[in-house]
Amino acid sequence: MGHDHDHGHDDHSWRALAVQSAICGALGLGAAAWEKAGAGDAGFLALAALGCVAGGWEAAEEAWHALVRHRRVDVHLLMLAAAAGAWAVGQPLEGLLLLFLFSAAGAIEHFALDRTRRAVDALMAGAPTHARRADGSEVEVAALRAGDMILLLPGDRVPVDARVTEGATEVDESTLTGESEAVPKAVGSELMAGTLNGGGRVLARAIRPEAESAVQRTLRLIREAQSRKAPSQRLIDKWGGVYALAVLGASAGFLAWQLAQGAPLRAEPAEQGALYRAMTLLVVMSPCALVLSIPSAVLAAIAAGARRGVLFRGGAAVERLADVDAICFDKTGTLTRGEPAVVGHRCEPASGEREALAAAASLGAASSHPLSRSVADWCASRGATGTEPEAFESVAGEGLRGTVGGREWRMGKRTFVGAPEPAASAEGDGLGSEVWVSDGSTHLHVRLRDEVRTESKPVLAALAARGIRCLMLTGDKSGAAARAAAEIGMPEVAAGLRPWDKVEHIRRLSAEGRVVAMVGDGVNDAPSLAAADVAVAMGGRGSDAAKETSDLLLVEDRLDRLVDAVDLSRRTHRIILQNVALSLGTVAVMAFLTVAQGVALPIGVLAHEGSTVLVCLNGLRLLARAKRGQGIGRIGD
Repeated sequence: MGHDHDHGHDDHSWRALAVQSAICGALGLGAAAWEKAGAGDAGFLALAALGCVAGGWEAAEEAWHALVRHRRVDVHLLMLAAAAGAWAVGQPLEGLLLLFLFSAAGAIEHFALDRTRRAVDALMAGAPTHARRADGSEVEVAALRAGDMILLLPGDRVPVDARVTEGATEVDESTLTGESEAVPKAVGSELMAGTLNGGGRVLARAIRPEAESAVQRTLRLIREAQSRKAPSQRLIDKWGGVYALAVLGASAGFLAWQLAQGAPLRAEPAEQGALYRAMTLLVVMSPCALVLSIPSAVLAAIAAGARRGVLFRGGAAVERLADVDAICFDKTGTLTRGEPAVVGHRCEPASGEREALAAAASLGAASSHPLSRSVADWCASRGATGTEPEAFESVAGEGLRGTVGGREWRMGKRTFVGAPEPAASAEGDGLGSEVWVSDGSTHLHVRLRDEVRTESKPVLAALAARGIRCLMLTGDKSGAAARAAAEIGMPEVAAGLRPWDKVEHIRRLSAEGRVVAMVGDGVNDAPSLAAADVAVAMGGRGSDAAKETSDLLLVEDRLDRLVDAVDLSRRTHRIILQNVALSLGTVAVMAFLTVAQGVALPIGVLAHEGSTVLVCLNGLRLLARAKRGQGIGRIGD
C-alpha cells in the first residue's frame, strides 16, 4: 500500500487503520442508502464527506509528512487527488469508495507487517523478569552478573546465558533455533536465555548478564536488519517520488489530450468525462503495490530466518545470498565443532614442562581462539596456574606472545614460536591440530583433535545439489587438510593459508564472475569475511570480529541452517520477482484499458488495491513456510 514506506515507522497500528476503514465503509453505506431514499442532498453529502475524512485521514497525514519533511510527492497525495477529482465530477461515492479501499488495503498491509514483527517478538515470549538463586531466593534478572549461581526447576525459563554445573535436563530451544525437539543438557552444557527447562533440576553459573544474552543479541541484530533496506528497495524508494510526479504529469497530459480531442470535461454518464478518466488513470498508475513488492517479502524473510536460527543483517544479505554460487569454508570451528581436545604432548627439555604449561595457561586464557582455549583448559586440568600475561599480543594467523614469569613466551604455529621441527609428523587423521609454546629454549608441543560436525557432509552435499561450488580455506598443513576434506566430502581444498591468502582466493573467485560467500568463526577469518560478497559467521562460538564483519549469523553454530538460509533467500527472490511482475503488470494493463477505452473508477480502484493486498499476502507465505520447514532445505521446497 505504501503507507509511509519506511517500515520502521509505526505511528498507525493496523487496528486503528481497520477502525478508520470500517467507519468509512459504514458512512459510505449510509450515504448510498440516503441517496437511494431521496432524503435530500445535504444529508447525503454530509455522510459522504464524513466517510471521506475517516478513510482519508491517515493518507492526509502521510501525504503531509512526505511533503513537509521529505519534500516529495507520494502515493497518498495521488489518492487524495483522485478522490477530490471524483467529487469534482459529481461522483462523491466513487471518491469515498476509493478512500475506503485504500484505507482497508493499508490496514491489511500493516497487519502483514505486524505479523512479521510478532514473529520476531515471539523470541522473547515468556522471558522471565525474575530468577532463582542457588539458595532459592529470587532476584531480578537485570541484577544477575557473570559468575552468579542460579537454580532452574522444571518448567522454568532460563533467565540469562549460563553453564550447567550440577544436574541434567532437557531444554526447549525452539524460540532461538526453531528446533522443536528438546536438547539434552548436562554438566558443562550451555543454556541460552529465554529457552525452557524441561523435567530436570539443575544448578548453573551465569556466563554473561541479561543485556548480553543470546536472545537479546539476536533481537538487536534483527531490529538492525529490519532497518537496512535491500538494494532493490532503495532503488524503488529513490525513484518513487519521481514516479509519483510522472503519474501526476501523465494524468494531466491525458486530460489535456482528451480536451484537445473535444471530449467534455464532465459528462453524463461520468465515465465518459475527460476529468473522470484522468482521475482513473491516476489511480491505476499509482505505485502502491510496486513500493511494497520488495519490503513485504524481505521483512518476512528476516522474520522467517530468525525462527529458524538464521539472522540476516539486512535486506541486502537476503537478496545477495540468492545469487551466491561459491561458498568458502574455514575448517576449525566451522566444518568442525571448534572444541579440540588434547590427545598428546611433548616438552623439550622435560624439566621445563611446568613453566611451559603455566605460560600456555596464561597466554591461552587471554585469547578467544578455540585451540588456545582448549590448551589453556588442559593446562589448568594438569594443575598449571595461569597469570595475566604482560605485553600480550595476538598476531593474526600466527599465534600469541606475551611475558609470563619475567620471560617472553610465544604460543601458536611452530614457525612462529621458533621451535625445531619434530622427528615425526603430528598431522594425525586430518582433524588433528598442533600448538607450540616456547620461550626460545623450552619447547612444548601439544597435539589436539577436533571432531567434525555431523552435519558438515550432508550440508556440502545439499549445497552441491543446488549448484554451489564449495571450497575449504584453511591454515592447516596440506596433508591434514586433505584428509579432513575426504572425511566430510569437501571437493576443493586450499591449505597452509594465512588470513591474507584466504582473501586472495576469494578475490580470484570474484574475478571469475562468481558471487562468493565465506563462512568462518575466528578473528583470522574477519579479513576474508569482509572480502566476500556475503559473510556468514557462526553465531555461538564465533569471535566478535567475525560477527561484526558478517552479513548473516547462524545461531548456535548450526551449519545445516546455511542451506535453509540459501533456500529462504532464493525463495524470497522468486517472491519479489512475482510481486514486481504482478504490480507492474497490473499498472500496465489497467493504464492501457483506461487510455484506450475507459475504465470505471471503482474497477480501477479494485485492481489497484487488489494488487497491493496480493503482494503483501504473497510475502507472508515465507512466514507460513518457515513454520512448516524442518531440516535441511525445507524452507525452500
